[in-house]
Amino acid sequence: MSLQGFRREVRAWLAANLDPALRGAGGPGREHEAFPERLAWCRRLAAAGWTCLAWPEAHGGRGAPLAAQVVFHEEYARADAPARVDHIGETLVGPTLIAFGTPEQQRRFLPGIAAVEELWCQGYSEPGAGSDLAAVSTRARPDGDEWVLDGQKIWTSLAHVADWCFVLARTGPPPEGASRHSGLSYLLVPMRQPGVTVRPIRQLTGDSEFNEVFFDGARTASDMVVGEVGQGWRVAMGTLAFERGASTIGQQIGFRRELDGVIALARETGAARDPVIRERIARAWVGLSVLRSHTLRTLDGAPSSQDASVVKLLWSGWHRSLGELAMDVLGAAGTLARGDAGELDRWQRLFLFSRADTIYGGSDEIQKNIIATRVLGLPR
Repeated sequence: MSLQGFRREVRAWLAANLDPALRGAGGPGREHEAFPERLAWCRRLAAAGWTCLAWPEAHGGRGAPLAAQVVFHEEYARADAPARVDHIGETLVGPTLIAFGTPEQQRRFLPGIAAVEELWCQGYSEPGAGSDLAAVSTRARPDGDEWVLDGQKIWTSLAHVADWCFVLARTGPPPEGASRHSGLSYLLVPMRQPGVTVRPIRQLTGDSEFNEVFFDGARTASDMVVGEVGQGWRVAMGTLAFERGASTIGQQIGFRRELDGVIALARETGAARDPVIRERIARAWVGLSVLRSHTLRTLDGAPSSQDASVVKLLWSGWHRSLGELAMDVLGAAGTLARGDAGELDRWQRLFLFSRADTIYGGSDEIQKNIIATRVLGLPR
C-alpha cells in the first residue's frame, strides 16, 4: 500500500471509531482526564492493529517502515485523539525487551504490552539520583529464586495505575577500578504487591500523575533481569534511546495545534497588534519547523542517546517558551483562576506544567553535557 493509501486508511479508521468526547483528553499535566475511557480506547486501537507499529511482526507488531509510523502519528495528532496511556510499555519497555530481553521475557511481556493488558512505569530517578542516574541507591539482593528490592524512586509517571515497573537498581558494588555504572541491573518488578507503596506527588497544576514509589522488601523473580546482572546501565541507556521515535512527530503536531491556539488567542485579546508578540510568535513557528526537520533527519537511522539529547533539548525549551508566550498573550487575565474551585484553563495549565519540561526526562544541563562530551568531543 502506498503512503497516501495508508494515510487514508488511518484517517478513515479514526473518523469512524474516535469518540468525540475523548478528543484532546489527557497528556502531560492532564493524565487524570478520562483515564478509564482512554484505557478502553487504547485497547480498541490494539484490537484493530494500531499499536506497536514499529515492532517486528515476529513480536506482535506490524514492522511498519518509519514513513508509515510518521503518517500514523501525524493523523492521530490531527484527529485530536486522546493521549495514550500505554506509551511507556509500547515505546520504552517493548523495544528494550526486543533488543535485550530473553525469549522467555519477550513471550511473557510483549503480548500484554501490545494488547494494552499490562501498563508500565519507569523506576529510574531517586531523591539523590535524578540527573546523576548512576548514583541510584535502590538495592536488589538475591534471595533464593527471587530478588528483594529496597529503596525509593521518585517522579514516577503513572505508577499509581501501572502493573509493572522497570527498575534500575544496584545489585552489587562496582568492580575495583570500574565506574559507578557497573554493578547496576535492570529489573522488571510487579507493582501490585505488599512491598510496593505508591505516594502521589501534587503538582503545580493540582494534579498527581507523578509519584514516589517505595520498595520495602518488594520481590521479583530471579529471571526478571534484562541483560546481564551488573550490566544494567547499557540496557537503561538503550531504553532512553528508544524514547525518541516516530511518536515525537505526533507530539510536534500537538505543539503546532497549541501554537495555532496561542495565535488565535493573540488575535482575540488584541495582543497580536504588539510587534514584540508578533515576533515571538514568528520565532515559535520557525523553531517548531526546525524541530520537525531535525527530528525527521535523526529518526532515519539507529537510535542514539546523543540524538535523543538534542531532540529533548530542542522540544523542551521550545514548549516552555510557548507556555510563557501564552501567559503574555493572556495578560493580567492569566493570573486569575476560574470559578469557585479555582480551575485552570488550558493556557494556565500549559504554562505551569511546561515549567518542568526542561527538567523531567533529563535536565537541560545533563543534555548539554552529553552533547558536549559525546558529540563535540569536549573535555568533561
